[in-house]
Amino acid sequence: MTKIPTKTLNDGNQIPVLGFGTYKLNGAQGVNAINSALSNGYTLLDSAFNYENEGTVGEAIRRSSIKREDIFVTSKLPGRHQTYDQAIPTIQESLYRAGLDYYDLYLIHWPNPKEDHYVEAWQALIAAQKFGLVRSIGVCNFLPEHLERLVAETGVTPAVNQIELHPYWSQASQRAYDQAHGIFTQAWSPLGRASSVLQEPVINAIADKHHKSAAQVILRWEFQLGVGIIPKANSPKHQLANLDIFDFELTLEELAAITELDKPNGRLKNQDPAVYQEF
Repeated sequence: MTKIPTKTLNDGNQIPVLGFGTYKLNGAQGVNAINSALSNGYTLLDSAFNYENEGTVGEAIRRSSIKREDIFVTSKLPGRHQTYDQAIPTIQESLYRAGLDYYDLYLIHWPNPKEDHYVEAWQALIAAQKFGLVRSIGVCNFLPEHLERLVAETGVTPAVNQIELHPYWSQASQRAYDQAHGIFTQAWSPLGRASSVLQEPVINAIADKHHKSAAQVILRWEFQLGVGIIPKANSPKHQLANLDIFDFELTLEELAAITELDKPNGRLKNQDPAVYQEF
């Protein structure tokens, strides 16, 4: 079974660098897919309040033979519950849904800057960490301007910033900012939502050279960038394939060739955190 490397976060906790995305995995079918992922060696499960599947994740964990303390579970606070008085009970509700005593990581899902409650939400996550509801706290889709305000107003730096990241949107400046401030960058949609990126000739040529798939090359590229990756796969075959990225290494030239696929408007759904709102 593949042993997934871990990264030490700025709070001292360890996080697996590769996890399993659970978006759209619901009900019995979702339980089976997540349970399969755990059996295949995944130890990080990434969920969210808005995925409506925290219960599914919890049920998969209970059906697994793996101890709870050996599984790293993430969930996220939705935009509609970002005031302090809403956020604390929402985090508790997340735990009740999953049937868990704590989350290993809890994130603010989007900054929603127009609503301007994200600092209040961050204060709630800080409190939830002190209460023992969550072990580590972080954010998703936060730009430097949002992160700077969090730290300026609370003195607490997020442990994680989960952002859209793939070869068409490699986020060099955001990655550099996160790294300079001790924030671990995670990639959502690391395979570009199965877009045309998987058909890119450059990526497929590199894949052929290493006897790997295009998806494996992309995940390896992200791993070598120092980014956490959260691919999603329903089938056991694809789950295992996404884990099989630790037995080869891309050259500096190959890394650069993939990075050069970056586009000025590479976001796949134009979800710019400076203006995008999600509730």
